[in-house]
Amino acid sequence: MVLVVLVVGLRAWSTNEYAITPGNATNVVPLVTVKGLATNATPDRIMLVDVYLQPLSELQYLLMHFDAHVQFVTAGQLLEPGVPNSELTAQGFMQMSDSQEYAKVAALRALGWRIPAVHTGVVITAVASNTPAARARLQVGDEILSVDGAKVGSTCALIGSLVKVAPRTKVRLTIRRGTFSAAGVLHRGAPVTISVDTAVSPHAHAATGCAQFPSTGTSYLGIALEDAVTYPLPGSISVDTANIGGPSAGLAMTLTIMDKLSRGSLTGHHVIAATGTIDPSGTVGDVGGVAEKTIAVENAGAQYFFVPQVEVPTARSVADSRLHIIGVTTLSQVLADLRKLGGAMPEPLTPPH
Repeated sequence: MVLVVLVVGLRAWSTNEYAITPGNATNVVPLVTVKGLATNATPDRIMLVDVYLQPLSELQYLLMHFDAHVQFVTAGQLLEPGVPNSELTAQGFMQMSDSQEYAKVAALRALGWRIPAVHTGVVITAVASNTPAARARLQVGDEILSVDGAKVGSTCALIGSLVKVAPRTKVRLTIRRGTFSAAGVLHRGAPVTISVDTAVSPHAHAATGCAQFPSTGTSYLGIALEDAVTYPLPGSISVDTANIGGPSAGLAMTLTIMDKLSRGSLTGHHVIAATGTIDPSGTVGDVGGVAEKTIAVENAGAQYFFVPQVEVPTARSVADSRLHIIGVTTLSQVLADLRKLGGAMPEPLTPPH
């Protein structure tokens, strides 16, 4: 009886720990839909790799220590200080939304298209608990267009509009509310104006990273931000990554889009997998859960696994001899490595302009 009560108690007792375990290696080609551009009728098999992220009870935490392929992380490693665990899913979907856009831009630019960046505002990427933003019900994905009627086209512009505002001052924000579907698709509504009362900043005069506004003011809203940028793209490209969050599929999506828009075989008909963030310039960034992703790639039968260069030792520490780990830092390097494996030079089916 004591054992039963103990087990029930442990099962119900939640922790601040999460488990990262191997997920799936998924062929990206069926997820990509292209309209208005010519496509390759026989695209290659390029796989994105995900992991499972699971909040743990005390019992799960104890039992999963017997699993060889699990990584434990705390909420503090996944979220910024003061941000509630409840935002984790929305943040993951926001990162995936950005990653999809960057993958399209990086792929098209690598194929010769000129894709300009148009700054439209500022997007909220996190909202700290018990702050003016939280009380005003601002949320991850909301786009801020103006402050007190003045347009803000970048994070630095928004900081500049607030740097001289005294604490406990009411400001009017014009926003487009961002909401995510259950599958993680971002939708934005029509502009609305809301009022927010600023608070005393716990980090007054902290560095901002903005040359024209080197330090913050004495008031704050309690939000993390990124620039809202749109890219006028030729045709229409969509990637169905339902229920997958985070930015780590960026490289795999970029390669798949390029392969689908090009003649020949980008991979030399090899089955490959890739993990790594991508930015519009084609820089590949590091990601988490690489050991667990390597297990998923092996289970899927890939021959080559492209990973960020800094994470090669992690991938090789769990890979067997059948899987070749290739470290990369840029999209151009990946393409050069693929040509060494017999892949074709990317040649767009639709002439770029």
